[in-house]
Amino acid sequence: MGLLPIRVTNRRLGLVSGLAAMAVLVASLGTNLVQARTPSSSVLPGAAVASVAFTGLPPQGQEVMRQIREGGPFRFEKDGTVFGNRERQLPGQKRGYYREYTVPTPGLSHRGARRIVCGGQKPRSPDACYYTEDHYTSFRLIVQ
Repeated sequence: MGLLPIRVTNRRLGLVSGLAAMAVLVASLGTNLVQARTPSSSVLPGAAVASVAFTGLPPQGQEVMRQIREGGPFRFEKDGTVFGNRERQLPGQKRGYYREYTVPTPGLSHRGARRIVCGGQKPRSPDACYYTEDHYTSFRLIVQ
């Protein structure tokens, strides 16, 4: 079986070159969409969580961290209970991994918005703890 000659018309040539141009455009757009971005220095790799030094916590937060490591006592009944991470602001884990603790706000008669949420299987020695001062809208990893 021999090869048949292909007759290329101006119309077909225009279509072929148009398709080739579109393929180049799509390929270049695709690479822009998947390019890695350099994270800022305060963001952890693989997480959308900034960090705060232990000494950068308010004094009440530093005290709550000490209480967590000592196993209590805690001021509020809800402290140490499971945090569901419904807002999905923290790295995904199975239910029961995270526990929340209230960071008292001076002058308030209620719990306020400040919390520390710790994750891990051993509440006294958590894998990681996070601080929020806006009631779970944003978190910062507590680093020593």
